[in-house]
Amino acid sequence: MKMRKATSVVLASTLILGGFQTSHALIQGDVQAPNVMAQQQTKDFKDHVPIFVKEMQKERFSKSSVKNAKAYLNKHKDKLNIESAQQELQAKNVEKDELGMTHIRFNQEKNGIPIEGTEVIVHFNKQNEVVAANGHVSQDTDVNQLNTNPKLSEGKAIDIAKTSVEAPDQLKYEPRSELVIYPFEGEQYLAHKVNVTFLSDEPGNWFVYVDAHTGEVIDQFNALHPLEEYKMEDHTGVGTGVHGELRGDLHMSRVKADGDSTHFMLADHSHEGLEGILTYDYKTGELVTNNSAAFNSEEDAPGVDAHYNSEQVYDYYKEEHDRNSLDDEGMAIVSYVNFGNNYNNAFWNGRNMTYGNGDGDFMVPLSAGLDVAAHEMTHGVISNTANLVYRGQSGALNESFADIFGAIIDDENWELGEDIMGPGAVEDGRTALRSLSDPSKFPVNEAYVPYGNGDGMYPSHMDEFYDLPWYLDNGGVHINSSIINHAAYLTAQEIGREALGNIYYRALVHYLTPNSNFQEARQVIVQSAIDLYGEGSEEAQATASGFDQVGINEE
Repeated sequence: MKMRKATSVVLASTLILGGFQTSHALIQGDVQAPNVMAQQQTKDFKDHVPIFVKEMQKERFSKSSVKNAKAYLNKHKDKLNIESAQQELQAKNVEKDELGMTHIRFNQEKNGIPIEGTEVIVHFNKQNEVVAANGHVSQDTDVNQLNTNPKLSEGKAIDIAKTSVEAPDQLKYEPRSELVIYPFEGEQYLAHKVNVTFLSDEPGNWFVYVDAHTGEVIDQFNALHPLEEYKMEDHTGVGTGVHGELRGDLHMSRVKADGDSTHFMLADHSHEGLEGILTYDYKTGELVTNNSAAFNSEEDAPGVDAHYNSEQVYDYYKEEHDRNSLDDEGMAIVSYVNFGNNYNNAFWNGRNMTYGNGDGDFMVPLSAGLDVAAHEMTHGVISNTANLVYRGQSGALNESFADIFGAIIDDENWELGEDIMGPGAVEDGRTALRSLSDPSKFPVNEAYVPYGNGDGMYPSHMDEFYDLPWYLDNGGVHINSSIINHAAYLTAQEIGREALGNIYYRALVHYLTPNSNFQEARQVIVQSAIDLYGEGSEEAQATASGFDQVGINEE
């Protein structure tokens, strides 16, 4: 049987990095080295020391405050490898959860400039006792010698970044920049961290680190994007999806145009506190529109599914985790359909979801998959919480959390992307993009095979880990994620999807930090199970067992 070239595709999506929102593609296409200046195999955060301290003798304070969190860190600076919490750590945010616990996040800084990849979280229980602390701190003494006065302006850095990634002349979104201290290849740099986002034949959500003294590009990678005012009235209609499903109770808007004509748009403003669920046609740049409230044509189908599935995912996060949209502050949920030509992919670009229509053979329109929408929207949640860096193990965690919540929300099975596979893919045996229950069911791209154990299949155990260089799949973000996926699946077989979602959501929101690796993920996910269900509970034991079975053991 002839295997089609597209069968090398891997599900992918992206997130935010260090305060910026990044985008991620649902699928990893044919391997191409990204336009990076340095294709190094190791990202040099060697001086960043991971912290995970679980306090057995809890220290009580008068209240759970930034001041007291700093006092705790300062008192235990030797144990935590922190030189001076008062001078180096600045509070990022304070979160109080449903258990009454308070989680205080800090960034490590020098002269008010954040050190990229560092973050520390102190966790108080409702009795104002410190129960744990985790994160990453920098111990590189070279930081102390670094000149933190930039010579290069932010505007010039943005120009350099745009040129470096060959951005289009006209950008819908202005690039964003912040000054950071960036460790790279054994050196510390003062850098403008520039985020350049654009949609084109080769869409990008680039992060470019420009030396703030010399103007040289230190590092860069692609992490993978207002409303025209109408007088809208809330309306409920129907639509037909890609596979012919009737989407009843489709929330939309009725718009009265000039004269007596009336149009209907896929703009849902029915949820209190939410800016809206808005679905656009990329080819027109306008909201998906119809002359009636029945969106039943073949051309409407991708938009109908994207709109319907977006609401399903919004409802899950709202009802199960009391989360109001991707940022928990009611940001608009924006989707674009009909992107590209024969485009076998979907992605989150830091601002919205974008879906290709597939080529009709390997893939059908990607908005057809509820798990695909859940995957991409979860990238938005990740961007606004743990902000996992989209490289190496932290990037694989990013992808894995998107897969796991995709499978939790679309609860028909433990496969990802089964509803978007075209007839040619199914004929070739590619019935889904990834499997949480049996990762080895599908092969990886042939270019990745030399970096694994030789089997050429998705890994389900650390013994099968792919040691990929950065220029292949950002170090294996879509490949090694299947190890964490399988751990979650094994746990769910013991405690079910609901408890799994509660545990993993808690870890994502309250414990994980941008550079968390697999070992740290085990620690904080198990701790989240203990927080919710108790030490020695069935849920905590099942969570630990899931990691044990994939070779991520307790240290």
